[in-house]
Amino acid sequence: MTNNQLQAIVERIEKLEDDRSILAEDIKDIYLEAKSSGYDPKIIKKLVALRKKDPSKLAEEEALLDTYKAALGMLADTPLGRAAMEREQRDSL
Repeated sequence: MTNNQLQAIVERIEKLEDDRSILAEDIKDIYLEAKSSGYDPKIIKKLVALRKKDPSKLAEEEALLDTYKAALGMLADTPLGRAAMEREQRDSL
């Protein structure tokens, strides 16, 4: 490895780091724009993360989350939760 090659590598990394900083600022500005339009940036961030996930992995995670919520009684106020509680009562008779 030569000094010129090392310098080129470091300069490329520095350029990409600068680009990343600019992109991060642009994303931040978009979230601020969304907030000023009445949207919740935290929820938008969650939506962006969900859209990145593989649909089958997402379905698996959501099913597991619902299972855990049901076990903790967190779905009791939803139609699905009420139906599950009624079913559990019927099955225990």
